[in-house]
Amino acid sequence: MNANKKRDFIVITVASLATFYGAYMGNVTPVALPKMAEIFGLSNIMQNWVTNIFLLTMGVLAIPLGKLCSRYGVKKTFIYSVILMLIGSIGTPLSHTIPELLIFRVIQGIGGAGLCVDSMLIIAEAISPEKRGQALGITVSCTYIGIALAPVLGGSLTYNFGWESIFWVMIPFILLNLILLFTIKEEWFKYQNEKFDLKGSIVFAIGILLLIYGFSIFNTAIGFIITVAGVLLLILFGKIELNSKYPAYDIKLYKNKKFLSSNIASILSYIATFVVTTIVNYNFQYVRGFDSQLSGLILITFPLLMAIVAPAAGKLSDRIDPQKIATVGMIIVTVGLILLVPLDKDTSIVIVLVSLALQGIGYGLFASPNINTIMSSVPPKDTPMASSAVATMRIIGQTLSTGILTVIFAIMMGNVIIQPSNYPQLISCSQITLLIITVISALCFIVCHIGYKSKDKLYF
Repeated sequence: MNANKKRDFIVITVASLATFYGAYMGNVTPVALPKMAEIFGLSNIMQNWVTNIFLLTMGVLAIPLGKLCSRYGVKKTFIYSVILMLIGSIGTPLSHTIPELLIFRVIQGIGGAGLCVDSMLIIAEAISPEKRGQALGITVSCTYIGIALAPVLGGSLTYNFGWESIFWVMIPFILLNLILLFTIKEEWFKYQNEKFDLKGSIVFAIGILLLIYGFSIFNTAIGFIITVAGVLLLILFGKIELNSKYPAYDIKLYKNKKFLSSNIASILSYIATFVVTTIVNYNFQYVRGFDSQLSGLILITFPLLMAIVAPAAGKLSDRIDPQKIATVGMIIVTVGLILLVPLDKDTSIVIVLVSLALQGIGYGLFASPNINTIMSSVPPKDTPMASSAVATMRIIGQTLSTGILTVIFAIMMGNVIIQPSNYPQLISCSQITLLIITVISALCFIVCHIGYKSKDKLYF
């Protein structure tokens, strides 16, 4: 193996490891929430915040980190992000109170935000454009391996060794990632001569914080007010960036319809799919009485098939218009969601498995080609902003996805402990959420198709 191939191998491995355990950490808590709820006394809404606070932290930081990671060095900031993830992953299982638990989840989220940005950025900077789609396909595949392992490994570990073990098991992978990063000799810099847009970054952070938090309590008057305030601040952020000589995020990139459509499709896809695991897991563990181990074994269907399909789809997107592949993928996802909408205690497990399989295959076809479109539809100098876009759309989409369920919970059930007496409301909340995300999934493949028809430039 020559020096370049060895370097490429290490870079892809580093990025893949980061996306693997980052995705695992973001997705493992739902399967352990019933047990954590018993120990910490978590209500139905507070259970969602164990996941949401991790994603919310990532959302606040994703945009400013795009430029900061490039300005101070991709490898250097990657190392810092891994260290923060390590601290958070040790502190979370050692927590004894709800505030401690949430604080360490925030630290994990800070590290996770850096990992999201740097993993895409190091691929874009180090891997040649003609191999980028395949490299992204491998990295995205590892993301879904992490997602795939989260329910089955998390469920088994929770059942046999307690909820704390779901975090301990990832420590060796985090340490390996850290060691491999130190073997990379190159460093990548951009924007060193530009001023950091502190004002724009602060406005964005507050805006996205208010938007996501406000949406989680949107059924209340204060929730509506906070959400509107968040939207207004994000509009102000856009205005600031358009008038800034050195923007934290160049809004003008969205003039490219392929970049615009692939970003919209990304956020819609995450809204449509992320909450499915939580809904099905609630159905299995609460309504049907399955243990976490059995629930995890069934839930692995969706992400496992994503992990199998994504590398091939990524490689294919180096030869065929990636948005064409993405459109087909989201059509398949939508069909899978339609099958799941009537989910209740009597729904056949076969139907659930077919639905999860279709979603897995479809999302595997969508994900890496869509990311390839985002990274390839900007000039090379703007790849850090494209990387921020990938991270931001993912985080906002995932948070809004669980936010929809949280809002419906609040409206229909209130802030209560889930128990047999309110299982009928739990089923109704799940069905309404599934109907909403199915419509959003249909909108996603329409957006993909619009982007495919665009004649705007791809830089590969």
